[in-house]
Amino acid sequence: MRSVQSEIKREMIERNIELPISEQCRILEFPRCQVYKKCNGYSAQTLEIMRLIDLIYTDSPTMGSRGLSKEITLTYGIHVGRTKIRRLMREMGIRAIYPQKQLTLANKEHKIYPYLLRNLPIERVNQVWSTDITYIHMGQGFVYLAAVIDWYSRKVLSWKLSTTMDLTLCTEVLNEALEKYGNPEIFNTDQGSQYTSNLHTSILKDHGIRISMDGKGRALDNIFVERLWRTVKQEEVYLKEYQTVREAKESLGKYFGKYNTRRRHQSLDYNYPDDIYFERVKLKSRKDVA
Repeated sequence: MRSVQSEIKREMIERNIELPISEQCRILEFPRCQVYKKCNGYSAQTLEIMRLIDLIYTDSPTMGSRGLSKEITLTYGIHVGRTKIRRLMREMGIRAIYPQKQLTLANKEHKIYPYLLRNLPIERVNQVWSTDITYIHMGQGFVYLAAVIDWYSRKVLSWKLSTTMDLTLCTEVLNEALEKYGNPEIFNTDQGSQYTSNLHTSILKDHGIRISMDGKGRALDNIFVERLWRTVKQEEVYLKEYQTVREAKESLGKYFGKYNTRRRHQSLDYNYPDDIYFERVKLKSRKDVA
């Protein structure tokens, strides 16, 4: 009887509404960790396919489902069709960089805001922040990583891990950045339902922040976060092969500390993001245009 009741409660939980999953679980008296039980139901082969999708995509972000299907089949000997690749890409939040439909799920009832950054010179810290979510493979499953980045300094202002791409993940990482660093002038996201929700946009409005959203099918509109994901995965994630969420949190925490304070960036005249953000160093020249 208890297992039947648990299944009923799990089915009652909605992922695409404004009430956070954590609050729904509290109301239903249902353990939050059990919401994601189905995530652990992937077979070992499917998890390996997801790992390969992420690995190949990070190196070649223009490759779509057809190319990924061929690459995984011919290079790695795992026969997988384009339909399954497309479904897994959607679940992983991955979208090839070329004009196409958004793979981050949108909500037609939510307001979509215009993209404010086209041809905008990026000239100072806290002028533009942006955020996104990426997939992180682990030994026995996967998690999602969200981060907020300052465009001018490239500093990672906040980051969070979660077992699902829910609204709580997006609002927590946003609130942490605002609490630590104050308000940006513009905050840019894609058109995913997490970002167009009234809860997320109301936080920005309450802080007097202008809202910008990527154009439909334009992954390059948020290019600085896309570059961050590639760097994090190549320099950290793929070298570590995390086995647990705790291990991933500890290792990523050390990496982002290094990224901000001890990793020189060519685009910053080989300075550190923290030095630029806190204006300990002035850039000689900067021609970034969004």
